Amino acid sequence: MEIVIGIIIGVIALTLLVATHELGHGIVARRNGVVVEEFGIGFPPQAYSKVIKKSILGENVRFSLNWLPLGGFVKLQGEHDAADQPGDYGAATFWQKTKILLAGVTVNWLTAVVLLTGLAWVGLPKMIDNQFYLPSDAVVSNHPVQLGTLTPGLPAAKAGLRQGDAINQLAGQTVRSTTDLAHFASQHKGETVPIVYTRGDKQATAMVALRKDNPDRKGYLGAELTKQQDTIRATWSAPIVGVVTTAQLTRVTLQGLGDMVVNLATSLVQQFSSDSATSQQAKQNLSQVGNAVAGPVGIFAIIFPAAGQAGVVHVLLLTAIIALSLAVMNILPIPALDGGRWTVMAIFRLLRKPLSKQMEENIQAAGFLCLLGLIVLVTIADIGKLVH
Repeated sequence: MEIVIGIIIGVIALTLLVATHELGHGIVARRNGVVVEEFGIGFPPQAYSKVIKKSILGENVRFSLNWLPLGGFVKLQGEHDAADQPGDYGAATFWQKTKILLAGVTVNWLTAVVLLTGLAWVGLPKMIDNQFYLPSDAVVSNHPVQLGTLTPGLPAAKAGLRQGDAINQLAGQTVRSTTDLAHFASQHKGETVPIVYTRGDKQATAMVALRKDNPDRKGYLGAELTKQQDTIRATWSAPIVGVVTTAQLTRVTLQGLGDMVVNLATSLVQQFSSDSATSQQAKQNLSQVGNAVAGPVGIFAIIFPAAGQAGVVHVLLLTAIIALSLAVMNILPIPALDGGRWTVMAIFRLLRKPLSKQMEENIQAAGFLCLLGLIVLVTIADIGKLVH
C-alpha cells in the first residue's frame, strides 16, 4: 500500500513539474508571436480535449487530458527551425527561440526556489556541507547521532551502552553524522576506545572494545545508528535561503553529473585492463555509478514511497530536487532536450548553414533513441534493486 501511495504521489508530482515546464514554453512562445496549438497534460492517447477561445496561451488553443500521465507537452505552430510562416516557431528570431527554449528550465528552477523557500519557513533539512543561512535570522536544529538496536554480545551492548544514547565523541573525534561514527569506528577497529555519550540529561564516557572485522555487517560497534536530519528554519530571510540553496544545489548537481560521467568513462576503459586489481576496481566503480542513478521505477517505487513515509516535508523536498534536476538536465547540450535543440540551432547559425526539417528530425531522433536506451538500462537496474 505504501508503494502504491508513493507511486501516486510521484506521478502527480512529476506530471505537475513537466506540465509547468511546458507551460513556461507556451507562455513565452505566445509572448513572442508564436502560435500555441495545443497544451496537453499527460501523453496520448487522448482522453479528453477542448478548444478554448481565449486563454493564457492565446486564442483557440486545444487543452487536452491524455491517458499516459507522466508529464505533458505543448505543441507550437511550425516547430521546426526551417518553418517560416507567420506565427511559426521557426520564423522567430534566434533570441526569441532562445527565450522559448529556456523558459521551461527557468520555470523548473523557480519551482525549486519556491518549494525550498516554503520549507525554509517550516524547517529545511540540511543536505550539503556549508548549506546557506543567515545566522542573524535562521535557527539551526542540530540532532545527535543515536544508537538504535544493539546486538547482544557485541561491543556497544557489552560496554553498557543503550538504545537511544546520543553519541558525542569516539576516540576524541566529534561525531556529527552516522557516516562520521561509522568512519571513526573503522579507523580504530580492534582497539579499545573512549566513547562520550549523553543519556537523558547526563553525559558519560564508556570504554568500548571495537570489533576487528565486520563480516555480518553489524558494524564495528555492533549497533544500528540513527539520526534525525538537521534543519534550518528562517523567517524574513526564507526567500534568500531558497534562492541561494537552489543555486548551491545546482552547482552540486552539475558537479555530480560531471564526476559521474568521468567515473563512468574511466571505469569502462579500466575494466578491460590486464591488471586484475584495476579491472575489479573498475567493476566496483561501475556498480557504484549504477546505484547512484535512479530512473522512473526507482523514483516511483523506491524514492517517493520512502519520502512519503518520512512525511510531507520530505515529499516537498524531493519534488524540489527533481524540479532542479529537470532544469539542469534540460539545459545540457543533449539532442532531444531543450539545451540540445538550442545547441543544434546555434551550431547551424555559426556555420551559416540552413537547418532543414529532415536534418533536425534526424538529429533529435538520434538523441531521443540514446536517451531511451539509457532509460531502459537504468530501469533494468532499478528493477534489480527492487528484486534484491
